[in-house]
Amino acid sequence: QAQLVESGGGEVQPGGSLRLSCAASGRIYSSSVMAWFRQAPGQEREFVALIRWNSGRTLYADSVKGRFTISKASYNTVDLQMNGLKPDDTAVYSCAEGSQYSSTASDYRYWGQGTQVTVAS
Repeated sequence: QAQLVESGGGEVQPGGSLRLSCAASGRIYSSSVMAWFRQAPGQEREFVALIRWNSGRTLYADSVKGRFTISKASYNTVDLQMNGLKPDDTAVYSCAEGSQYSSTASDYRYWGQGTQVTVAS
């Protein structure tokens, strides 16, 4: 069973940047789709971004488009560069691995524990 571990969360002021990383315990298969989701207190889990591992094709939520960038950092690591952070971006960010090019959380089989991102002045 794949294990995913996120890192890079923290607290930042509005307008600041953070870079999240998600490391898989083994190699990420070329057919995999890696995604980031987030969940704020009292809210449902929300899709943020995904990348298809073999093609590099990406998809972003409208709320983060132009500010966040998902990328392949290494053979087993996916990053999420977050710029222009807003208080509404405050949430626990989790990475997930699946096989479908999908923004639906239930389509992802493996999940990390999550890392807290707080945007406050």
